[in-house]
Amino acid sequence: MSVTDLHWQPVSVLSRLIHEGSLSPVSLMEHLLERAETLDPVYGAFAAVCPTRALDGARAAELALRAGHDAGPLHGIPFAAKDIIDVQGLVTTAGSRMLLDNVADSDATVVARLRRAGMVLMGKTRTVQFALGAPGINRDLGTPKNPWAEVHHVPGGSSSGSAAAVAAGLVPVALGTDTGGSVRIPAALCGVVGLKPTATQVSRAGVFPLSRTLDSVGPLTRGVMDAAWVHQAMHGADPRDPTTATAWPQDVVSGIEAGVEGLRVAVAGGTLGSDNDPDVARAVEAATETFAELGARVSHIPFAEADRALSANPRLLISSVEAALAHEERLPGTIQYDDTVSFRLNEGRSARGVDYVRALQACASLAREIRYSLRDVDVVISATTPATARPVSEVDSSPQSYQHWNARYSRHTVIANLLGMCAVTLPCGLDSGGLPIGLMIHAPAGGEARVLRVAHAFESAREWRNPGIPDQG
Repeated sequence: MSVTDLHWQPVSVLSRLIHEGSLSPVSLMEHLLERAETLDPVYGAFAAVCPTRALDGARAAELALRAGHDAGPLHGIPFAAKDIIDVQGLVTTAGSRMLLDNVADSDATVVARLRRAGMVLMGKTRTVQFALGAPGINRDLGTPKNPWAEVHHVPGGSSSGSAAAVAAGLVPVALGTDTGGSVRIPAALCGVVGLKPTATQVSRAGVFPLSRTLDSVGPLTRGVMDAAWVHQAMHGADPRDPTTATAWPQDVVSGIEAGVEGLRVAVAGGTLGSDNDPDVARAVEAATETFAELGARVSHIPFAEADRALSANPRLLISSVEAALAHEERLPGTIQYDDTVSFRLNEGRSARGVDYVRALQACASLAREIRYSLRDVDVVISATTPATARPVSEVDSSPQSYQHWNARYSRHTVIANLLGMCAVTLPCGLDSGGLPIGLMIHAPAGGEARVLRVAHAFESAREWRNPGIPDQG
């Protein structure tokens, strides 16, 4: 394989080449660093690229393999971390120029675990200011360019840079966070895979908080197997994050190639089946037919809990209140917020305590109910977002337009957060303008192995992967 093709390969291919000895971790990193130097000025995906640190890490990974110390399938694979995730010695800006001096004194747990799995940090990716925003727009430090469009289209948020970096072939894996869809929305709009795990399965220690109840950390990758490997390395209990005390060991890899024959795949109606653009609706219908051809038992369900969850959490009440508290505890009163962030924080500050508690209780009750109502279903599928990427100039043309697209892009994805579910998105086609459409696969808490298995079967049947976007310069 030519070195010029490496940046379009998933981790599963890169790992095989590294372990065969036909690809050096140093050569891979050098190639990606050169590509980032050339193309990231166009895409703006990275908040920081760390060439010296990255090459030192790649050399260490290579020497370890030569000495017989193999950390597993991720050994020598480069990754990037969203810039609300701490990396020791690097700045964590959380997407705001007000935190340009916020140097982390230790690694976030997820970063430390990926290092132990042999991965090598390449840099940090841009995010929406304080991770508050589904379209992916950051007026403070810049909005990454969606690699699929020549005109500047939104990349999705808030893990905007992570999705753009993977889609543009700048890095094979990037970490994101997901509170209402912030991994899955950009993954869908940029045509990559994004996993939102059960919130209590992956540590948030060392991650700038948005919502202690709803935050989760997940990977954005070029393939489903890659996401499974990264989740396998990251998940598990962590003393630094008490919410993971109930996390259980998961094996999401060994059964991933088992297919879907006999599995019960339900197509969601209600909120998750509504408001889809025609191209998106057609892509989901085609995906449904693919599952039937693969031997899955396909049905349609109303999924009324989704509508009830939205009603129980009006105006994103839970995350707004918890974000306001986190900012009060961590940031000085002189912080200059983007008006979209100010709107959310003010909503949280003005909320009544009784309404916040009522929303928490209602969503917890619905999360319990969903296990019962889905007892005869293995996974639920829907469009990830009801619309594909739009030009930045259209989305951010006015406060009203921004709020419209913020709500529309997150309308489907926030359901999994509110109901305590896990979900993965992967590409299922292109719209009439050649922009990616995402398919979302959900399961109740702890169902990561199941959603990844179903996603892998679909990916394998369609053989749809980003073939390589023409580089823009």
